[in-house]
Amino acid sequence: MATKSKRTQNIFGWTFFIIVAVGLVFLSIIAYVTNTRFDMTEDQRFSIAQSTKDFLSDEKNFPNRLNFKIYLDDDLPAEIDNYRDAVEDKLKEFKRYAGDRIEFEFKATNSGTDEENRALQEGIYGKGRGIIPLDVLYQKDGSQTQMLVWPGATIDYEGTTTGVIQLLPGTKSGKPIPFNQLSNMIENSTRNLEYMLISAIRKATQTYKKRIGFLQGHGELTYQETQIARNVLAPFFNTKDIFLNDSLGALDGLDGLIIANPRQKFSNKDLFLIDQFVMKGGNLMCFMDALDLPVDSLATQGQSHTTRIETGLDNMLYDYGLKLNDNYVIDVNCAPIIVPYAKQSFVPWFFYVRSTATKHPISRNLEPVLLKYASEVQFVGDGSLVQSPILTSSTNSNVTGLAPLVSLGMPMNYGQNPKLVDNIDNEENKKCLAGLSEGNFKSYFDTRLEPTYANNPIAKILKKSIKEGKVLLVGNGRFLRNSYDSIMKRDSTGFLYRPKIASELVMDPESGKNGFQLYTGNQDFIQNVADYMLGESSVLDLRSKQIDIHKLDNEKIKENAGFYKTINMLLPCLIIVILALVFAVIRKYRYAQTKQIAKKPTKQVKN
Repeated sequence: MATKSKRTQNIFGWTFFIIVAVGLVFLSIIAYVTNTRFDMTEDQRFSIAQSTKDFLSDEKNFPNRLNFKIYLDDDLPAEIDNYRDAVEDKLKEFKRYAGDRIEFEFKATNSGTDEENRALQEGIYGKGRGIIPLDVLYQKDGSQTQMLVWPGATIDYEGTTTGVIQLLPGTKSGKPIPFNQLSNMIENSTRNLEYMLISAIRKATQTYKKRIGFLQGHGELTYQETQIARNVLAPFFNTKDIFLNDSLGALDGLDGLIIANPRQKFSNKDLFLIDQFVMKGGNLMCFMDALDLPVDSLATQGQSHTTRIETGLDNMLYDYGLKLNDNYVIDVNCAPIIVPYAKQSFVPWFFYVRSTATKHPISRNLEPVLLKYASEVQFVGDGSLVQSPILTSSTNSNVTGLAPLVSLGMPMNYGQNPKLVDNIDNEENKKCLAGLSEGNFKSYFDTRLEPTYANNPIAKILKKSIKEGKVLLVGNGRFLRNSYDSIMKRDSTGFLYRPKIASELVMDPESGKNGFQLYTGNQDFIQNVADYMLGESSVLDLRSKQIDIHKLDNEKIKENAGFYKTINMLLPCLIIVILALVFAVIRKYRYAQTKQIAKKPTKQVKN
């Protein structure tokens, strides 16, 4: 009887083992075939955005093979080597959706002879038009070592090198960076890695660029003053200046129209042309100052009056559901300025609003967009349009009266902890600084047709939209402006213009002059506006994706290092001991059961 029971247990044990083994093999096969991954991080840092998946999966976006050559395959410091692994993981994830249309390889730049290495490096440098090298100074084997790294990649598409990616910032010749500055660069690049790669693919494979016009002729910001904004848009859109000149076809062929800080009145003819552009489904982006403020007078006299800028464009925007108020938004969340004779060096200048992002894709997770002397935008209409706030002020903000007197002494009246409203946590205190209307619009000229066009059979007047469009209004126009230098051409036939500060839309130059760096989201905001308004959403979420890389607290490490080291040493041993005791108890229990069965007397069968 004991033998039979033991045989039954053996059969049960082997059956259980075979089932578990087959199950594990089956799960391994499924995992290998499907390559399923689960990202348990809060910020989804190891996952790619749905827009990226859609872009890579659609063969129409790039039907042919695209090959990455990444020049990060040498004897690298651990931090750069980890970053190399992050690039490889991201490209492997891309291949899951693009398949054989994406290939990549890592290439060394120092594995050949000196002559071969020099030729390769000169080729990928391309006289400054390719990958810029990164010169790093670090300690190795007790001595200071200098390493030249080529932190970038080239993209080949259809047999031609069509793009270059600078994965990490390069350094100037002869100016290596200390190794301790490398971690911040790698963190920033890791945050933007997916965006950099997918943007590079878009640039390399793009066969058609949508067209954006910068309107001119009404005191708008000039080409020189918007060079940085145009350079930001240039990789994905064709940009050009547009003069209406009473021409019915002036806006034909445009997908988007930017009106940047107009200062002069629009004629009814010009308003009609813009209105009909919107009725045809065109996308209108208006960046407008409602008030004129003599900044020079403010600086010299300590106060200055404001006057209303009469363009007539605001009346038409009202019919599109957007109203620009003749006031200024003031906000405690602002940039400081230096005020002469003030008790403190820096005074919070409530008129330099560091705007608050909303949940809309255009502004979500962006750095604060800096709007200097911004006016309030309000939504009007009958509710037939989809209206969304894009940028707002904080809950500790308010508005001035109409056409206010601006005084440098105003912040002094609020003390060290200024409150611009009673309940500073009330969400209703937020003021809209940029608003968006979407849908089918009614023509501003529905009941006020311009006679010149009303009697022209060629005009083909539209009284309502023939397809859905978008109209954006930002209550500030000057933030698009960049400062610039003029250089005489060699043949003395004119001037060449270039921005004074290439990063002017990333870092506020006025704050830089005052001795501190203030980073803004202005450049990303411009890119997001153009992408959203023209329907190019494949990179919209990526640019605003936030990955929080938490730094180690060195003080806590010093205080608790011994405790965690002890835990790491003893805990695995303790787990092994507990498991051993559990198995011993189980064996003893089974042995006792088997012994008890063996001792039971067998019944005699009578004949």
